[in-house]
Amino acid sequence: MITDTMVLSVSLYAAVMLFADAPDWLAHQDILNVRLRLRDILAAGGIPLAWVVLFHYFGLYRQRYMSFLRFRPYHFVDLIKATSVGTLLLLVGAAFLVGVEWITAKLVLKFWASVALGTLLMREGLNVFLHELRLQGRNLRHLLIVGTNDRALALAKMIKMQPGLGYSLRGFVDDSWGDVSHSNMHGIDVVAGLHDIGAYLKDNVVDEVVIALPVATRYQDACRVVQLCEEQGVVVHFIPGFGFLSLGQATMLFNTLHDEPILTIVPPAMSGWQLMTKRTMDIVFSVILITLLFPLLVAIPLLIKLGSPGPVLFSQERIGLNKRKFRLLKFRTMVANAEEIQKTLEHLNESDGPAFKIKNDPRLTPIGKFLRRTSLDELPQFYNVLKGDMSLVGPRPLPLRDYAGFSQDWHRRRFSVRPGITCLWQISGRSTTTFDKWMELDMEYISHWSLWLDVKILAATVPAVLKQRGAV
Repeated sequence: MITDTMVLSVSLYAAVMLFADAPDWLAHQDILNVRLRLRDILAAGGIPLAWVVLFHYFGLYRQRYMSFLRFRPYHFVDLIKATSVGTLLLLVGAAFLVGVEWITAKLVLKFWASVALGTLLMREGLNVFLHELRLQGRNLRHLLIVGTNDRALALAKMIKMQPGLGYSLRGFVDDSWGDVSHSNMHGIDVVAGLHDIGAYLKDNVVDEVVIALPVATRYQDACRVVQLCEEQGVVVHFIPGFGFLSLGQATMLFNTLHDEPILTIVPPAMSGWQLMTKRTMDIVFSVILITLLFPLLVAIPLLIKLGSPGPVLFSQERIGLNKRKFRLLKFRTMVANAEEIQKTLEHLNESDGPAFKIKNDPRLTPIGKFLRRTSLDELPQFYNVLKGDMSLVGPRPLPLRDYAGFSQDWHRRRFSVRPGITCLWQISGRSTTTFDKWMELDMEYISHWSLWLDVKILAATVPAVLKQRGAV
């Protein structure tokens, strides 16, 4: 979106300034002497926004899973359509703003050619840049292939021979690989059987799964893999040819691979352009809040140091997006050896699930009790948000101990989105709600996620914090 609007601005400026018949005020080199009207200012912001909306309408910001499905012949056609329609709409707007007398066919052609070519070259340049990152082992997606037939082996070979695709192939999943020569498997191991793929997904980082089973004989197995992937929020690709499950609000995308149709099932809350906007909101609001709350960020560490010995920050490994681990930061609210003491307090756990909660936790320091009640101990997590480990809104990241206690696969769907500082659970009672209700609220958020829902949750979090609702 950023590069598209940059190309638009440069192309528009070049087309106008390099054309002799443009109005004098547009061609004037001393920009400080130009009188800006309100509609000029609105146009400066409205044109790029309309351009991005138009590109989204033509599917140019659609997130494409599996990078070898990224380029399609009609992608270029969609880009030409979008720039052509956008050029016509700009002509209508320009006619309203500055009159039609200076708009000629030559001007229109120059602008259209420059914006179409510039957008295409910029996008291809970004693709080359991402390709180089993947060759260096960065920005990789972990992939499982279900099946060991010829089709699965051919797919694995292509992925291994093209590291620029951006995939780290974790292995095959199959029960009947005895008749497959290991030399034909390109050095890739069978990491799980069809009966325990759910356990493998639970314990390992897997971003995408490709089903390459012979559907005629393994229909039930394929359906079960799809269900397991959906329950745990993992993107699954498979070659259609059988009736498939009711997938709720999951999105189904069709692509082709060497003329073979591929159906991709994407769990809810995975729309590319909306996630990009969400990430932008995370960065902007975090910077603003860190700036406004800077006095607290300085005063709280001093109070912690004066109140008890030990570090100011508490760092703990948590489970994040697609079960990737990261270090969550909080202001320390307990004694320095709190995690060691917890083992002796397990029998006092008041949570009805795998989480650990004690209303009057003896490990809390005096200042820690205040920080917990007011949620001020969460302030360092804005750094986690800026880093990209967390979002402002999303299911709370859980410790490794709590995750190990999960007994149902559908609970793990919460890891298909980036964890957050606040969510529906925080504004619905927090510690006063049961564990199952907590998980249900997380599923509700994922299934009905939208930018507007994030805004409403953020707005509701403020009074919830001020009222100290459910805080322990």
